[in-house]
Amino acid sequence: MRTLLIGSGGREHALAWKLRQSPKLTKLFIAPGNGGTVLEGQNIMLDPSDHGSIVDFCRKESIDFVVIGPDAPVVAGLSDDVQAAGIACFGPSADAARLEGSKSFTKILCDAMDIPTARYRSFDNEAEALDHVNATGAPIVVKADGLALGKGVTVAETVEEAEMAIHTCFSGAFGDTDMSVVIEECMVGEEASLFVLCDGTTTLPLGTAQDHKRVGDGDKGPNTGGMGAYSPAPVMTEEMTERVMREIIAPTVKGLAARGTPYRGVLYAGLMITDEGPKLVEYNVRFGDPECQVLVMRLKSDLLDLLYATATGELVDKTAEWRPEAALTVVMATRGYPASYEKGSTIRGIRNLNSDTVQIFHAGTRRSASGYAANGGRVLNVTALGADVSQAQARAYAAVDRIDWPEGFCRRDIGWRAVEREKSLP
Repeated sequence: MRTLLIGSGGREHALAWKLRQSPKLTKLFIAPGNGGTVLEGQNIMLDPSDHGSIVDFCRKESIDFVVIGPDAPVVAGLSDDVQAAGIACFGPSADAARLEGSKSFTKILCDAMDIPTARYRSFDNEAEALDHVNATGAPIVVKADGLALGKGVTVAETVEEAEMAIHTCFSGAFGDTDMSVVIEECMVGEEASLFVLCDGTTTLPLGTAQDHKRVGDGDKGPNTGGMGAYSPAPVMTEEMTERVMREIIAPTVKGLAARGTPYRGVLYAGLMITDEGPKLVEYNVRFGDPECQVLVMRLKSDLLDLLYATATGELVDKTAEWRPEAALTVVMATRGYPASYEKGSTIRGIRNLNSDTVQIFHAGTRRSASGYAANGGRVLNVTALGADVSQAQARAYAAVDRIDWPEGFCRRDIGWRAVEREKSLP
């Protein structure tokens, strides 16, 4: 199967690494890819926002299947345009992708389908949003309504923080997302993620994971696109997963189908496990980054087969097999991230780190004369397997410590919740 993978981040390197293992794959192109994806297939300099060029390339190269990695091309309707050209595509329609493209849309769907989530109000007027925050008080959550590269959510501990977040959203900081905000109650509990494949009718639960959004140890500092993750998430027991599927996923799929926008792709449900049960924090319409990296390390099944069945409505007889080990990934970022940072610093010491238990997935890298150079904020995903999260964590940080990159940094406590649980076991 000749396959085109869209994207350039660590998620896409992880997907490419796993897709390349499929016996059904005959050729893999990655557009545009990064310094690491060249190890898995052929990088192609295509702009994901130029749908016409992507369709032309698919016709020229006889592409059988397109897999969309990032959120922006999905929300912009790339899947619609590829499928209109008669090519199978993994990724929901633009209408269904409003689950991520508009937090207000998701909240309205939750209201209609009685899906448990935080109490909220939406505002397209800055002054009214500020009045609401002052009347409600803190802690409170402020969310840019649309896409914001994972940085549009502020959990404000004070009214002043909430006011600053509102000003940021309406200032144009997030591009097209700056004209409205969703303001929510601050839910209390433990966050986790559940990934589910859906072909419009059939749903197939995949793995669970727990992300670390804050930039600093101890979950301090501003939110980022993600500084690390591990899988499985212990809080997502079999019973809890079944409850999420019944109370959150099933009514979502039913509600979208009833609107005439059946969902085909991966549903990434961000959850808060509260004393009252699971509640939806938000939906994403693509694999998480860096959650994808830990999921593919644990997945035994043929990923290409699963994604193609999802795209073509043939998921009903499919199952997903998983390795029993835990997986953990540590994101190495350029100093200054998530604020301003400089590109071009040299990275050494990563060529010989890959093994049966460790994989280095590239995110913001490019090839250079001396090996690799940093080309973004989040740059490397150091990912490891272990008998439990503690062992996976030890292996990942042992690999991190062998990488020579003075301009880089990482959190040193990824997986801390699971490690504390494991230490308390008899």
